[in-house]
Amino acid sequence: MKVRTHGKAIAFVGLACGVVLSFGACSSDQDGASQTSTGSDLVDVSEGANPDDIMFAQMMIPHHEQAVVMADLAVDGAEDLEMLALAAEIKAAQDPEIQLMASWLDQWGVPRLSGSEATQSHGSHGMQGMLSDAQLEALASAQGLTFDAMFAQYMIEHHEGAISMAQDVLENGAHPNVAALAREIIVTQEEEIVQLQAFLAG
Repeated sequence: MKVRTHGKAIAFVGLACGVVLSFGACSSDQDGASQTSTGSDLVDVSEGANPDDIMFAQMMIPHHEQAVVMADLAVDGAEDLEMLALAAEIKAAQDPEIQLMASWLDQWGVPRLSGSEATQSHGSHGMQGMLSDAQLEALASAQGLTFDAMFAQYMIEHHEGAISMAQDVLENGAHPNVAALAREIIVTQEEEIVQLQAFLAG
């Protein structure tokens, strides 16, 4: 299984300097609006978000947080070195994205939600692919190749849920930075699904 890096994901987060202070240099327009450089354009990150953008960030943060928990479990549970490396890549990509989305919520003046709060607040738009407490406990108890296979299967389902959420916000959201992150999530996690499926098949 080929292990790839997340240069694109980290580069994207690095460019979002207007919302994560530790990444890059920021500028302001004449009205003092915080802006972020995304390639050749400057986009005001404090305006333009609609309810679908807000819902996406509130749901994707706890969704990403669970993926990071799963990746951390691989440190002690995984046996396959490529699976261990992929878990590290997942954490390296999603940790900065969590901080990015959290900073958007701060600027939009809306609260960050836990997983259960996000599900209750957004009803039928629940976070797809989330592991139950029982599934997470089973993963935490597994070791070696059993862990590797369980991790791969659960992460495929988890990624599929994130991709569906990203596709929804691309259709219904309004903020260009949210759309950019959603596209990055789709590309990155589709590639990781291919790697995880190859592991299970091999």
